[in-house]
Formats: sequence, structure tokens, C-alpha cells
Amino acid sequence: MSQESAGPGEWPVAVRVPVEPVEAAVEADARDAAVRSSTLAVRGPLFGVASPCGDGGRRWRVVVEVAHGCPQQARDALNSMLWFRARDEAKDRDERRALLKAVARLESECVDELSVLDTRYRVVRAEEYTGMDVHGDIEMPRPTDPEPPAPDWSRGARGPKIDDALVLDPDAPLSPVQAAERLALRSLVYSGARFPDSVLRDSARAVESHPDVLLMPAVFRVAERSGSENWTPGSGLHATPHDVRKALDFSLVWWRPRERGLIPWDVTEDIHLHADARTVVAEGTDPAVAELAVLAEAANRLRAERLDEVEALGTVYRIARTRRLLRWGPDGPEGPRPSDINNHAPSALHLPLDEDGNMCVEEPAEEAP
Repeated sequence: MSQESAGPGEWPVAVRVPVEPVEAAVEADARDAAVRSSTLAVRGPLFGVASPCGDGGRRWRVVVEVAHGCPQQARDALNSMLWFRARDEAKDRDERRALLKAVARLESECVDELSVLDTRYRVVRAEEYTGMDVHGDIEMPRPTDPEPPAPDWSRGARGPKIDDALVLDPDAPLSPVQAAERLALRSLVYSGARFPDSVLRDSARAVESHPDVLLMPAVFRVAERSGSENWTPGSGLHATPHDVRKALDFSLVWWRPRERGLIPWDVTEDIHLHADARTVVAEGTDPAVAELAVLAEAANRLRAERLDEVEALGTVYRIARTRRLLRWGPDGPEGPRPSDINNHAPSALHLPLDEDGNMCVEEPAEEAP
């Protein structure tokens, strides 16, 4: 059963009541989370790259995951994607020239939109936000969030990619809870004295230029809190809670011991490179074995019990469930705003390629006699 609701801005939203058991369970989880959540905390923008699907509709396809902290990081990812395509996939010189021309622009300009071989690429902007309860605790993974049936804890194992082959379809039917969230967030703007005037102006302008929003799949990261401090990010974004647990496991046994000075940073010696809290505790001779044992025990519990929260040495580590929304206008998803900040300038990321796809390695200059 479905119906349409226009809401503010007269952008219709198709609503479909879930009837399949899995869909119904996901909807029930979302409804329970909405009841527990007393507020939404907006962390800030994320950036990626998308292209129109070319089917005559309003759908776009994500080609660079919407998980980068500034627009230039998304441009750099597009730069690399086009460079490797020129090297490995171009069918002829003409195709390679077109790809390399786009790469050259991305190496020297802050390009937010360009067309290459009849494909239009746009740097897109999303808001990252999460639900918080009355105690200020951020939402953890839901029972129906994706989990592997047999968790692989090996460090070399790779989990699913964020936004892999994701199609953004603002006309796709939504469940009742999704539709309510989408309609409620259409009016989302930044507010408060901590934001510069330029950021506030751009945020208000975006509601007019891109009046609709599209909800993206949830992603996950580590959040940390010590004592009465606020939650702070403790990892990058991942596609599943298990991938975050793996990242936290590595942090607890390898990164934190070095950050605290319990294991040497010197990775030139193989023994130091592979040492972690578990191996040092097993040896039992290190003066820091007591502190390392606390970190190792927290990591072991994380593995054995598939926990979403552990505490070690005064810090609480939580698997946080993060949501994202894209603002959407007549021409598709919103791009970067003038007030968005880049943390570095465009630059060459790879060796030059010739028209045949060969890398051009510069010979070192000879020293004068």
C-alpha cells in the first residue's frame, strides 16, 4: 500500500507500508529509534561524487563515496578514478586524451562539476547527523543493521565499501518512518553563534535552492568520551558496525599503546612493528603490562561479545550509527557551498601518462661536475 505526500515545497514523497518480514523489522527498529531519540546532533558536511544515471529520470549514481571531510578530498578521489581509468581501461588514444584532460583540470582547479566522455560528474555535499537520547548518548547500531554471519577479524580482510553502486533516487518509495524523517529534515539549517555568518547564509540559501532532501544509507564510526566530555569522533566512516569494531580492535591493541607511550613507535624494527597489547601481555615482562592488559581485555571482549561499547583506561568507546542527508534541487543533488573549507589545494596525484597509457618517469637531473 502506498500514498504520496507533498509536504513543504510541494515535492511529493511516495510512502509504502512495509509488508515483508525483513522490511517490517527494519521499520520497527527505525520506529523504536525515533521514540528513543530526543534530538539530532549535526556533525557537519561530507562530500563525494555522483553522476546522473542517464535514464531520463532524476536518479544519480554515487561514483565516489560520500564520506570525505572536504570537497577537495572528493575531487582528489575523482582525479584518481579517472587517472586509473585512463591507464587501464581507455579503448584508444582519443578516449585517453579526454580522461587525461579532465585529470589535468582536477590537478590545478577546484572543479565541482565536469563532463568527461558524455558522463557528468558532480561533487556532492551531504550532512552527517546522528540521533541522541535524553542523556546525550548517541545512537548505536540497530539490530537490523548489516552484520556478517561469520565475522572476519583478520587485519587484511576488507569489508563492503561505503555507497558501493548506490543509486540516489528521490522518487523511490519510503517507509512511513523514513518519509517522516525526510519531511522533517527539509527545513534543516545551521543556527547559533558558533557558526560564521557565511555558513549561516549558505545554509539558509540551500533550503531555497535545494528544497528537498534525500536520506542516504547509515554509516558507522567510533565515538569516544572521557569523563563528562562530549562525544568526539574516534575513527573514519565504515559501511557496517563490524568494520568499525575491527578498526576499534586495532586501535585498542596497536594505536592506543603507542599513543600512551606503552609500546615504542619505532616501526623500523620488525619486533616493534608487530608488537601490540596482546603480544606484550602474553610475554608478561614489560613494565606497562598492567595498562596494556586493560586495553587487550577490552579488545578481547569486543571480539568475543560483538559489543557496541567498551570502556578502557577512562575512555568509553562506542560504535556510533551515523546518518546522512543530501539536499536536492531541480538539477539534482547539492554541491559544495562557498563557505565549505578545503584542507588542501589541488595537485598532481600520479605520474603523467602518455597517449598510450605509459607512465612518464622523469630522469633525475645530473649533477654538475
